[in-house]
Amino acid sequence: MGYIVALTGGIGSGKSTVADAFSRLGITIIDADIIARQVVEPDTPALKAIEAHFGPTIINADGTLNRRQLRECIFSDPSEKSWLNALLHPIIHQETQRQIAAAISPYVLWVVPLLVENSLQNKADRVLVIDVSPETQVQRTVARDHVSREHAEQILAAQATRTQRLAVADDVIDNNGAPDAIASDVARLHEQYLTFAAQAVAQEKP
Repeated sequence: MGYIVALTGGIGSGKSTVADAFSRLGITIIDADIIARQVVEPDTPALKAIEAHFGPTIINADGTLNRRQLRECIFSDPSEKSWLNALLHPIIHQETQRQIAAAISPYVLWVVPLLVENSLQNKADRVLVIDVSPETQVQRTVARDHVSREHAEQILAAQATRTQRLAVADDVIDNNGAPDAIASDVARLHEQYLTFAAQAVAQEKP
């Protein structure tokens, strides 16, 4: 198993920007959100199970998952959300492990927006938190997603708090400023992670 750095942060914190910076340094990025979408693509076993459970109206005319209807189903019935999680979490975990095993970079960056909410921090060797003020999160979310301030605040309220995320952090990038400032932080952490990964490999050798 390779060395895993988990990257997390709330909505509008700049996770994609930071992940892109690591990617440019040659690091494999494994994105939990992308995997969650991949495992329910048309003709996958998971999508067929979802259709069998919720009925054919859960599938769009083009064969893709009707995400809006699925959200409505699980939002109104906690037992349905539990059923869906029981189906998808093992599949997502299996695919994540496959991608980690296939990675060839010295360490992998595992991007997990809901790391704290799903108590996944112990699955990583190191946790990197992107920290921004709640006000910055709201402003960025409104500008990026074209939603109301109230809607952005509701999303924030449903996520882990800033304090909860920082409590599990080994490293923190302050992303309240200009995006240009991230590059130096990423370069510094990259060198640290290369050292940690090499030490981990050395310890594994008999």
